[in-house]
Amino acid sequence: MELCEYRGKGILREHGIPVPEGRVVESPEGAKIAAAELGGEVVVKALVPAGGRGKAGGVRFAASPEEAAEAAEALLGMHIKGYRVRRLLVERRLEILRELYACVAVDREAGMPLVMLSREGGVEVEEVPEHLIARAHVEPLTGFHPYMARELCAEAGLRGGELRQVAEVLHRMYGVFQSRDALLVEVNPLAITPGGVVAADAKLSIDDDAWFRQGMEQREEQRYVELEGSIGCIVNGAGLAMATMDTLKRLGGEPANFLDIGGGAGAEAMKRAVARVTSNPSVRVLLVNILGGITRCDEIAEGIVEAVQEVRVPVVVRLMGTNEEEGRQILRAAGIEVERDMLAAARLAVELSKSI
Repeated sequence: MELCEYRGKGILREHGIPVPEGRVVESPEGAKIAAAELGGEVVVKALVPAGGRGKAGGVRFAASPEEAAEAAEALLGMHIKGYRVRRLLVERRLEILRELYACVAVDREAGMPLVMLSREGGVEVEEVPEHLIARAHVEPLTGFHPYMARELCAEAGLRGGELRQVAEVLHRMYGVFQSRDALLVEVNPLAITPGGVVAADAKLSIDDDAWFRQGMEQREEQRYVELEGSIGCIVNGAGLAMATMDTLKRLGGEPANFLDIGGGAGAEAMKRAVARVTSNPSVRVLLVNILGGITRCDEIAEGIVEAVQEVRVPVVVRLMGTNEEEGRQILRAAGIEVERDMLAAARLAVELSKSI
Protein backbone atom coordinates (compact mmCIF):
# COMPACT_ATOMS: atom_id res chain seq x y z
CA MET A 1 0.00 0.00 0.00
CA GLU A 2 1.47 3.34 -1.06
CA LEU A 3 1.11 6.13 1.49
CA CYS A 4 0.26 9.69 0.53
CA GLU A 5 3.18 12.09 0.73
CA TYR A 6 2.17 13.76 3.98
CA ARG A 7 1.93 10.40 5.76
CA GLY A 8 5.27 9.30 4.36
CA LYS A 9 6.90 12.54 5.46
CA GLY A 10 5.35 12.21 8.88
CA ILE A 11 7.08 8.85 9.28
CA LEU A 12 10.40 10.26 8.01
CA ARG A 13 10.10 13.12 10.50
CA GLU A 14 9.53 10.64 13.33
CA HIS A 15 12.82 9.00 12.38
CA GLY A 16 14.75 12.26 12.44
CA ILE A 17 14.86 12.97 8.71
CA PRO A 18 14.37 16.69 7.88
CA VAL A 19 11.25 17.47 5.81
CA PRO A 20 9.71 20.81 4.77
CA GLU A 21 7.10 22.42 7.00
CA GLY A 22 3.65 21.91 5.53
CA ARG A 23 -0.11 21.77 6.04
CA VAL A 24 -2.80 19.43 4.65
CA VAL A 25 -5.81 21.35 3.33
CA GLU A 26 -9.08 20.57 1.56
CA SER A 27 -10.11 23.93 0.08
CA PRO A 28 -8.67 27.00 -1.68
CA GLU A 29 -9.32 29.05 1.45
CA GLY A 30 -7.40 26.48 3.50
CA ALA A 31 -4.50 26.71 1.05
CA LYS A 32 -4.49 30.50 1.32
CA ILE A 33 -4.37 30.37 5.13
CA ALA A 34 -1.66 27.70 5.10
CA ALA A 35 0.47 29.69 2.65
CA ALA A 36 0.19 32.80 4.84
CA GLU A 37 1.30 30.79 7.87
CA LEU A 38 4.24 29.36 5.89
CA GLY A 39 5.56 32.72 4.68
CA GLY A 40 3.69 33.11 1.38
CA GLU A 41 5.96 31.32 -1.09
CA VAL A 42 4.86 27.68 -1.17
CA VAL A 43 4.43 24.51 -3.19
CA VAL A 44 0.89 23.11 -3.55
CA LYS A 45 0.76 19.36 -4.18
CA ALA A 46 -2.10 16.98 -4.97
CA LEU A 47 -2.32 14.22 -2.37
CA VAL A 48 -2.81 10.90 -4.13
CA PRO A 49 -1.02 7.58 -3.45
CA ALA A 50 0.64 7.51 -6.86
CA GLY A 51 3.81 8.71 -8.54
CA GLY A 52 4.12 10.99 -11.53
CA ARG A 53 2.12 13.85 -10.00
CA GLY A 54 4.45 16.49 -11.40
CA LYS A 55 4.14 15.24 -14.96
CA ALA A 56 0.36 15.05 -14.51
CA GLY A 57 0.16 18.71 -13.41
CA GLY A 58 -0.40 17.84 -9.76
CA VAL A 59 2.36 20.07 -8.33
CA ARG A 60 2.19 23.87 -8.55
CA PHE A 61 4.29 26.71 -7.17
CA ALA A 62 2.78 29.81 -5.62
CA ALA A 63 4.48 33.10 -4.73
CA SER A 64 1.69 34.33 -2.45
CA PRO A 65 -1.32 33.11 -0.45
CA GLU A 66 -3.59 34.30 -3.27
CA GLU A 67 -1.68 32.25 -5.83
CA ALA A 68 -1.83 29.26 -3.48
CA ALA A 69 -5.63 29.56 -3.42
CA GLU A 70 -5.69 29.68 -7.23
CA ALA A 71 -3.46 26.60 -7.44
CA ALA A 72 -5.71 24.76 -5.01
CA GLU A 73 -8.78 25.68 -7.04
CA ALA A 74 -7.16 24.16 -10.13
CA LEU A 75 -5.95 20.99 -8.40
CA LEU A 76 -8.95 19.99 -6.31
CA GLY A 77 -11.23 17.66 -8.23
CA MET A 78 -8.73 16.73 -10.94
CA HIS A 79 -7.88 13.07 -11.54
CA ILE A 80 -4.36 11.67 -11.32
CA LYS A 81 -3.63 8.01 -12.06
CA GLY A 82 -7.25 7.08 -11.34
CA TYR A 83 -7.46 9.03 -8.07
CA ARG A 84 -9.59 12.11 -7.56
CA VAL A 85 -7.73 14.90 -5.75
CA ARG A 86 -9.59 15.72 -2.55
CA ARG A 87 -6.75 17.01 -0.35
CA LEU A 88 -3.62 19.06 -0.90
CA LEU A 89 -0.26 19.44 0.78
CA VAL A 90 0.89 23.06 1.07
CA GLU A 91 4.60 23.30 1.93
CA ARG A 92 7.11 26.06 2.46
CA ARG A 93 9.13 26.35 -0.74
CA LEU A 94 12.74 25.26 -0.41
CA GLU A 95 15.81 26.97 -1.81
CA ILE A 96 17.29 23.95 -3.55
CA LEU A 97 20.95 24.04 -4.57
CA ARG A 98 21.07 20.49 -5.88
CA GLU A 99 18.82 17.43 -6.09
CA LEU A 100 19.76 13.82 -5.27
CA TYR A 101 17.80 10.59 -5.46
CA ALA A 102 17.79 8.12 -2.56
CA CYS A 103 15.83 4.96 -1.89
CA VAL A 104 15.72 1.68 -0.01
CA ALA A 105 13.81 -1.06 -1.77
CA VAL A 106 13.33 -4.81 -1.90
CA ASP A 107 15.46 -6.40 -4.63
CA ARG A 108 13.38 -9.48 -5.37
CA GLU A 109 16.01 -11.09 -7.60
CA ALA A 110 18.71 -10.80 -4.94
CA GLY A 111 16.29 -11.57 -2.13
CA MET A 112 17.55 -8.71 0.04
CA PRO A 113 17.18 -4.94 0.57
CA LEU A 114 18.89 -2.57 -1.85
CA VAL A 115 20.02 0.96 -0.98
CA MET A 116 20.52 3.36 -3.91
CA LEU A 117 21.86 6.90 -4.15
CA SER A 118 22.15 9.03 -7.27
CA ARG A 119 23.78 12.43 -7.74
CA GLU A 120 20.85 13.33 -9.98
CA GLY A 121 17.31 13.52 -8.61
CA GLY A 122 13.96 14.94 -9.55
CA VAL A 123 13.60 12.57 -12.51
CA GLU A 124 12.81 8.90 -12.99
CA VAL A 125 15.79 6.94 -11.72
CA GLU A 126 15.63 4.79 -14.86
CA GLU A 127 16.67 7.88 -16.84
CA VAL A 128 19.80 8.52 -14.76
CA PRO A 129 23.07 7.24 -16.31
CA GLU A 130 24.23 4.02 -14.67
CA HIS A 131 27.58 5.45 -13.56
CA LEU A 132 25.84 8.10 -11.44
CA ILE A 133 23.96 5.56 -9.30
CA ALA A 134 25.62 3.92 -6.30
CA ARG A 135 24.08 0.69 -5.03
CA ALA A 136 24.55 -1.52 -2.00
CA HIS A 137 22.74 -4.72 -1.08
CA VAL A 138 22.14 -5.22 2.62
CA GLU A 139 22.30 -8.51 4.46
CA PRO A 140 19.13 -8.40 6.60
CA LEU A 141 20.74 -10.19 9.55
CA THR A 142 23.64 -7.73 9.82
CA GLY A 143 21.81 -4.55 8.79
CA PHE A 144 22.90 -1.28 7.21
CA HIS A 145 25.49 0.43 9.37
CA PRO A 146 26.60 4.10 9.28
CA TYR A 147 29.97 3.26 7.72
CA MET A 148 28.13 1.49 4.86
CA ALA A 149 26.08 4.63 4.24
CA ARG A 150 29.25 6.74 4.16
CA GLU A 151 30.89 4.33 1.70
CA LEU A 152 27.83 4.50 -0.56
CA CYS A 153 27.88 8.31 -0.48
CA ALA A 154 31.58 8.36 -1.35
CA GLU A 155 30.92 5.99 -4.25
CA ALA A 156 28.25 8.43 -5.47
CA GLY A 157 30.83 11.22 -5.46
CA LEU A 158 29.82 13.12 -2.32
CA ARG A 159 32.44 14.69 -0.07
CA GLY A 160 32.83 16.50 3.24
CA GLY A 161 29.87 17.73 5.22
CA GLU A 162 27.46 16.91 2.40
CA LEU A 163 28.59 13.28 2.53
CA ARG A 164 28.07 13.08 6.28
CA GLN A 165 24.58 14.58 6.14
CA VAL A 166 23.38 12.41 3.27
CA ALA A 167 24.87 9.30 4.89
CA GLU A 168 22.92 10.04 8.07
CA VAL A 169 19.69 10.38 6.07
CA LEU A 170 20.37 7.10 4.24
CA HIS A 171 21.00 5.30 7.51
CA ARG A 172 17.75 6.65 8.96
CA MET A 173 15.87 5.72 5.77
CA TYR A 174 16.96 2.12 6.25
CA GLY A 175 15.63 2.35 9.80
CA VAL A 176 12.25 3.40 8.39
CA PHE A 177 12.39 0.57 5.85
CA GLN A 178 13.09 -2.03 8.54
CA SER A 179 10.83 -0.81 11.34
CA ARG A 180 7.84 0.02 9.13
CA ASP A 181 7.77 -3.24 7.13
CA ALA A 182 8.29 -1.21 3.97
CA LEU A 183 8.77 -2.46 0.44
CA LEU A 184 10.01 0.95 -0.68
CA VAL A 185 11.27 4.12 1.01
CA GLU A 186 12.05 6.67 -1.69
CA VAL A 187 13.09 10.32 -1.43
CA ASN A 188 13.11 12.13 -4.76
CA PRO A 189 14.42 14.68 -4.63
CA LEU A 190 16.65 14.58 -1.60
CA ALA A 191 17.37 18.31 -1.65
CA ILE A 192 20.65 20.00 -0.81
CA THR A 193 19.65 23.39 0.64
CA PRO A 194 21.62 26.20 2.34
CA GLY A 195 20.32 24.85 5.65
CA GLY A 196 21.23 21.21 5.01
CA VAL A 197 19.75 18.07 3.48
CA VAL A 198 15.93 17.91 3.28
CA ALA A 199 13.55 15.21 2.00
CA ALA A 200 11.61 17.36 -0.48
CA ASP A 201 9.35 14.45 -1.45
CA ALA A 202 8.67 11.02 0.01
CA LYS A 203 7.19 7.79 -1.28
CA LEU A 204 6.57 4.92 1.14
CA SER A 205 5.07 1.57 0.25
CA ILE A 206 4.10 -0.67 3.17
CA ASP A 207 3.75 -4.44 2.89
CA ASP A 208 0.01 -5.20 2.87
CA ASP A 209 0.54 -8.27 5.06
CA ALA A 210 2.17 -6.14 7.78
CA TRP A 211 -0.57 -3.56 8.29
CA PHE A 212 -1.84 -5.27 11.43
CA ARG A 213 1.66 -5.03 12.92
CA GLN A 214 1.94 -1.36 12.02
CA GLY A 215 -1.28 -0.53 13.85
CA MET A 216 -2.97 0.48 10.59
CA GLU A 217 -6.46 -0.47 9.50
CA GLN A 218 -6.27 -3.22 6.87
CA ARG A 219 -7.34 -1.92 3.49
CA GLU A 220 -9.58 -3.76 1.11
CA GLU A 221 -7.65 -5.60 -1.58
CA GLN A 222 -8.13 -3.57 -4.75
CA ARG A 223 -5.10 -3.33 -7.00
CA TYR A 224 -5.23 -0.68 -9.71
CA VAL A 225 -2.94 -0.25 -12.72
CA GLU A 226 -3.24 2.54 -15.27
CA LEU A 227 -2.46 1.91 -18.95
CA GLU A 228 -2.87 3.88 -22.18
CA GLY A 229 -5.93 2.51 -24.01
CA SER A 230 -9.66 3.23 -23.95
CA ILE A 231 -11.28 0.20 -22.27
CA GLY A 232 -11.57 0.22 -18.48
CA CYS A 233 -11.35 -3.24 -16.90
CA ILE A 234 -12.60 -4.56 -13.57
CA VAL A 235 -11.74 -8.18 -12.76
CA ASN A 236 -11.37 -10.45 -9.76
CA GLY A 237 -7.96 -12.06 -9.83
CA ALA A 238 -4.54 -11.23 -11.30
CA GLY A 239 -4.62 -14.15 -13.74
CA LEU A 240 -8.03 -13.12 -15.02
CA ALA A 241 -6.76 -9.56 -15.42
CA MET A 242 -3.92 -10.74 -17.66
CA ALA A 243 -6.25 -12.97 -19.68
CA THR A 244 -8.74 -10.13 -20.11
CA MET A 245 -6.14 -7.68 -21.37
CA ASP A 246 -4.57 -10.24 -23.68
CA THR A 247 -8.00 -10.97 -25.16
CA LEU A 248 -8.75 -7.28 -25.67
CA LYS A 249 -5.45 -6.71 -27.44
CA ARG A 250 -5.91 -9.81 -29.62
CA LEU A 251 -9.27 -8.40 -30.72
CA GLY A 252 -7.74 -5.02 -31.55
CA GLY A 253 -8.65 -3.19 -28.35
CA GLU A 254 -6.47 -1.45 -25.79
CA PRO A 255 -7.09 -1.46 -22.01
CA ALA A 256 -7.05 1.96 -20.34
CA ASN A 257 -6.53 0.45 -16.90
CA PHE A 258 -7.50 -2.51 -14.78
CA LEU A 259 -8.61 -2.95 -11.20
CA ASP A 260 -8.56 -6.27 -9.36
CA ILE A 261 -11.33 -6.27 -6.75
CA GLY A 262 -10.02 -9.51 -5.23
CA GLY A 263 -11.95 -12.54 -4.04
CA GLY A 264 -15.14 -12.22 -2.05
CA ALA A 265 -15.84 -8.60 -3.06
CA GLY A 266 -19.44 -7.45 -2.68
CA ALA A 267 -21.67 -4.65 -3.91
CA GLU A 268 -19.89 -1.82 -2.08
CA ALA A 269 -16.48 -2.88 -3.37
CA MET A 270 -17.84 -3.01 -6.90
CA LYS A 271 -19.35 0.47 -6.61
CA ARG A 272 -16.00 1.91 -5.53
CA ALA A 273 -14.21 0.02 -8.30
CA VAL A 274 -16.53 1.35 -11.01
CA ALA A 275 -16.13 4.91 -9.76
CA ARG A 276 -12.36 4.65 -9.70
CA VAL A 277 -11.88 2.99 -13.09
CA THR A 278 -14.26 5.31 -14.93
CA SER A 279 -12.72 8.41 -13.37
CA ASN A 280 -9.97 7.99 -15.95
CA PRO A 281 -11.00 10.35 -18.80
CA SER A 282 -9.51 7.98 -21.41
CA VAL A 283 -12.07 5.26 -20.61
CA ARG A 284 -14.70 4.97 -23.38
CA VAL A 285 -16.13 1.60 -22.36
CA LEU A 286 -16.13 -0.32 -19.08
CA LEU A 287 -15.64 -4.09 -19.18
CA VAL A 288 -16.40 -6.02 -15.98
CA ASN A 289 -15.14 -9.60 -16.09
CA ILE A 290 -16.07 -11.64 -13.00
CA LEU A 291 -15.45 -15.33 -12.41
CA GLY A 292 -17.39 -16.01 -9.22
CA GLY A 293 -16.13 -18.52 -6.72
CA ILE A 294 -16.38 -17.03 -3.25
CA THR A 295 -17.47 -13.89 -5.11
CA ARG A 296 -21.26 -13.87 -5.56
CA CYS A 297 -22.38 -12.70 -8.98
CA ASP A 298 -25.71 -11.35 -7.71
CA GLU A 299 -23.95 -9.04 -5.24
CA ILE A 300 -21.56 -7.88 -7.94
CA ALA A 301 -24.53 -7.15 -10.21
CA GLU A 302 -26.24 -5.09 -7.52
CA GLY A 303 -23.11 -2.99 -7.11
CA ILE A 304 -22.83 -2.45 -10.86
CA VAL A 305 -26.46 -1.36 -11.17
CA GLU A 306 -26.03 1.21 -8.40
CA ALA A 307 -22.69 2.46 -9.75
CA VAL A 308 -23.66 2.89 -13.41
CA GLN A 309 -26.14 5.61 -12.53
CA GLU A 310 -23.11 7.90 -12.22
CA VAL A 311 -21.15 6.44 -15.15
CA ARG A 312 -20.85 8.27 -18.47
CA VAL A 313 -19.70 5.29 -20.61
CA PRO A 314 -21.27 2.02 -21.87
CA VAL A 315 -20.82 -0.98 -19.57
CA VAL A 316 -20.28 -4.58 -20.68
CA VAL A 317 -20.34 -7.37 -18.09
CA ARG A 318 -19.23 -10.98 -18.18
CA LEU A 319 -20.53 -13.01 -15.23
CA MET A 320 -19.83 -16.64 -14.52
CA GLY A 321 -19.91 -18.58 -11.26
CA THR A 322 -21.82 -18.46 -8.00
CA ASN A 323 -25.37 -17.10 -8.45
CA GLU A 324 -24.58 -16.12 -12.03
CA GLU A 325 -28.15 -16.44 -13.31
CA GLU A 326 -29.47 -14.22 -10.53
CA GLY A 327 -26.77 -11.70 -11.38
CA ARG A 328 -27.63 -11.70 -15.06
CA GLN A 329 -31.30 -11.13 -14.32
CA ILE A 330 -30.43 -8.10 -12.17
CA LEU A 331 -28.26 -6.63 -14.91
CA ARG A 332 -30.68 -7.30 -17.76
CA ALA A 333 -33.49 -5.68 -15.80
CA ALA A 334 -31.31 -2.56 -15.60
CA GLY A 335 -30.57 -2.66 -19.35
CA ILE A 336 -26.88 -3.59 -18.95
CA GLU A 337 -25.16 -5.82 -21.51
CA VAL A 338 -24.16 -9.15 -19.90
CA GLU A 339 -22.40 -12.19 -21.35
CA ARG A 340 -21.34 -15.59 -20.02
CA ASP A 341 -18.44 -15.95 -22.43
CA MET A 342 -15.34 -13.76 -21.92
CA LEU A 343 -14.52 -13.63 -25.63
CA ALA A 344 -18.01 -12.39 -26.51
CA ALA A 345 -17.90 -9.71 -23.81
CA ALA A 346 -14.42 -8.57 -24.85
CA ARG A 347 -15.44 -8.42 -28.52
CA LEU A 348 -18.44 -6.24 -27.66
CA ALA A 349 -16.30 -3.94 -25.52
CA VAL A 350 -13.78 -3.51 -28.35
CA GLU A 351 -16.54 -2.76 -30.87
CA LEU A 352 -18.07 -0.15 -28.58
CA SER A 353 -14.69 1.48 -27.90
CA LYS A 354 -14.11 1.95 -31.63
CA SER A 355 -17.60 3.24 -32.37
CA ILE A 356 -17.61 5.99 -29.76
